[in-house]
Amino acid sequence: MRTIAIIVAGGSGTRFGAQLPKQFLELGGKPILMRTIEAFGDGSFDIIVTLPVDQMTLWKDLCHKYAFTMPHRVVPGGDTRWHSVKNALDSIGPIEDVDVIAVHDGVRPLASTALIERVLEAARHDGAAIPVVMLNDSVRQVTGDISHALDRSSLRAVQTPQAFEAKLLMDAYSLPYEPTFTDDASVVERAGHVVTLVEGEPHNLKITRPMDLALAEYLLNHDA
Repeated sequence: MRTIAIIVAGGSGTRFGAQLPKQFLELGGKPILMRTIEAFGDGSFDIIVTLPVDQMTLWKDLCHKYAFTMPHRVVPGGDTRWHSVKNALDSIGPIEDVDVIAVHDGVRPLASTALIERVLEAARHDGAAIPVVMLNDSVRQVTGDISHALDRSSLRAVQTPQAFEAKLLMDAYSLPYEPTFTDDASVVERAGHVVTLVEGEPHNLKITRPMDLALAEYLLNHDA
């Protein structure tokens, strides 16, 4: 059976304030996206990367520049994360020989092998699994001009990779798009499936701002 990893990379770098899209910025001497792909590069995954069409030539040039030969194929991204994942799923074809599909953010380069295996194992057992971590900060819910405190002990921050039994994910993505879809778990839940939570990793950060890249560089250099 095959296991597929879909890596969603569609950032523009606007919030980062960089000229290059953030997934192409260097982390430890190579683009972030390359490090993310390498996290799934043990040979057990068929890797699909989604990229905006206007970034594909740049990615090809970067692969040549950095002599990056990790097997993967690239499909066009869409207007939203949902559309990008949908494009990747549509490119797979028959899934009779696919057991699990994992979906991962292109700018989460520090996911460990142990985390990936933990999520995959839970997905194989329960059908759908996502990694989560507890919140450190107090949180408030804001409605208009009014806010109130929430009990953070009942809340979790969601990470990727999120993993699903292949047919379950395919069926969920056959539903029409809704703006409330924030990740793959929300799509699967909308289709009526329960999602299992597994322990995430604090250092599995999503690189969104310059301080995230600095922290990732530190963690990389200190064997996170």
